[in-house]
Amino acid sequence: MSSIGVVTPASMHFDSPLSLQSGAVLCDYTLVYETYGHLNPDRSNAVLVCHALNASHHVAGLHADEQGQPLPKSQGWWDNLIGPGKPLDTNKFFVIGINNPGSCFGSTGPMHTNPDTGRLYGADFPVVTVEDWVDAQARLLDRLGIGQLAAVVGGSLGGMQAMSWALQYPQRLRHCVVIASAPNLSAQNIAFNEVARRAIVTDPDFHGGHYYAHGVVPRRGLRVARMIGHITYLSDDVMAEKFGRQLVGRERGEAPHYSTQDVEFQVESYLRYQGDKFSDYFDANTYLLITRALDYFDPARTFDGNLSAALAKAVAKFLIISFTTDWRFSPERSREIVKALVDHRHDVSYAEIDAPHGHDAFLLDDPRYHALLRAYFERIDQELSEDHEPRHE
Repeated sequence: MSSIGVVTPASMHFDSPLSLQSGAVLCDYTLVYETYGHLNPDRSNAVLVCHALNASHHVAGLHADEQGQPLPKSQGWWDNLIGPGKPLDTNKFFVIGINNPGSCFGSTGPMHTNPDTGRLYGADFPVVTVEDWVDAQARLLDRLGIGQLAAVVGGSLGGMQAMSWALQYPQRLRHCVVIASAPNLSAQNIAFNEVARRAIVTDPDFHGGHYYAHGVVPRRGLRVARMIGHITYLSDDVMAEKFGRQLVGRERGEAPHYSTQDVEFQVESYLRYQGDKFSDYFDANTYLLITRALDYFDPARTFDGNLSAALAKAVAKFLIISFTTDWRFSPERSREIVKALVDHRHDVSYAEIDAPHGHDAFLLDDPRYHALLRAYFERIDQELSEDHEPRHE
């Protein structure tokens, strides 16, 4: 297996209004995207990868500096899964990653200029939903001339987008791969998101979301938000194995410093490091928008909470994957999706992988997980090949 190598993002501008679920309209916007592999002559081998909360269009490969040299630590967030000879093989598939509106990684978002005012959007950027993102992605695919996708795949929030694709554009995808996701957020998950948002909006540097004009960033709030989120991504077993109760810079059995404010335990040091790193590259307004999109996603809402009725219109084949130690999006939530699909005799495969890593397992190198995805995408490739075989009457 080899890397895709250096990849270059592309952008596509849209001046036709995008009507949002909130009733607002995004009149003028740009989407940033990357593609890997080659589109076959009949444009049937395209796979859309939907990104999760703090990810982007940069799914695989490396970015380059001004001299064209690969930048260290610039690998795409799913580079272990996507590339030549990898489970999602770019020798066979044309893979597309799109940065959603509202993000802070190039597509139009709070850090861009509002054409109506001439000022940065900031807190005035309209609320976006999973359904809005799918509509925007569909427009970009229209421009690329891709009528039907071989598959839409995503993990976590990306899995919600994949599911929404199967409902909003049922004829435009053949396969829907939903990994470590859920049909909606539990009250506990909404609560975690709300605590993280409160940390941001109560930061003195937030300024009602218009902190750009003040030349500051609400770093304290972003740090705490990331620390809260990161705790939920890891399992208790992984945290115990990584850190246990080990003190920072001291041998086991040594006494603590007995401080209420200093970093005492290794797990505290790790969380502060993650929070500091996050506050350097992520936008606070984007965090508020994306966590709200997570909260709002609920395809069964307009069907009186009946998920089976909501999924009835889907025609794609489904692969649903969960991980045993994922308590943020537990296997029980994936099984809700499976049951709803089975109720209508949809073609669905389900795998529950016994992995110790918690929610982050969908990003990691578990050999059973990758073998499963490899086999599934080989099946899709075989289907495409059979479609092109000459038929003898």
